[in-house]
Amino acid sequence: MEEDRVTVTGGSGGASRYALKRSRINSEDILFCIDVDAESSVEMKTTGTNGRPLIRMECVKQAIILFIHNKLSMNPDHRFAFATLSTSAAWLKKDFTSDAESAVASLRGLSATRSSGRADLTLLFRAAAQEAKISRAQNRILRVILIYCRSSVRPTYEWPLNQKRFTLDVMYLHDKPGPENCPQDVYDYLVDAVEHVSEYEGYIFESGVGLVRSVFKPMSIFLSHPQQRCAQDDLDIPKSLSKKVPVTAATNVEDPLNGNNVQTISQ
Repeated sequence: MEEDRVTVTGGSGGASRYALKRSRINSEDILFCIDVDAESSVEMKTTGTNGRPLIRMECVKQAIILFIHNKLSMNPDHRFAFATLSTSAAWLKKDFTSDAESAVASLRGLSATRSSGRADLTLLFRAAAQEAKISRAQNRILRVILIYCRSSVRPTYEWPLNQKRFTLDVMYLHDKPGPENCPQDVYDYLVDAVEHVSEYEGYIFESGVGLVRSVFKPMSIFLSHPQQRCAQDDLDIPKSLSKKVPVTAATNVEDPLNGNNVQTISQ
């Protein structure tokens, strides 16, 4: 899709015309990489339809499914693939697809495994860079959305500074800080990774509160196209709800008793 925005302004010396160059907004190939470490099975503070608490993995899967349907409603040409992360990344569904049913089917059997001990993102970045070449040849761009759930394991990677072929978004779900947890250190490493590899503006969000909205809120912001984003520091969405103050209006009416005008307040 191409956009051409033109602004016309008038001045004392006549109208002046300012036009932006045409810019192409490419369809996306989106690679979800989902952490399958044991911490992905931590319970959330919300119960499911069966009355049992939801675990992180199930909540993440539901958020991804909603993301896919919403993204395709914006542009049915977007495509999706899936990988998992244990000690390193592995393909879950390598072929990118714009078929929602096929994408959702890839997630159904996904579940948490045992503790992985370490998390190396190098293979994930290599696979993404390779797929990005294919995407670019088709006038598309590639984005990786990483869901990371480890509270004390800092991810590692080896990647040259001058290779920025894709954009990285991260959702980091963790436990509260404690003697055995260092989520701040993990978060700092993830921020460095986003800045290190991203071609366009990459976003990163974290939460340790265990609420469902802490998963769905960032996933809704991830719907934004990397080529149309503002810097994350400039984000002001979702906006907080504020109580509306009733508006009062003063009107003049005629007093029927003495014919004088009196002021009334209507709300």
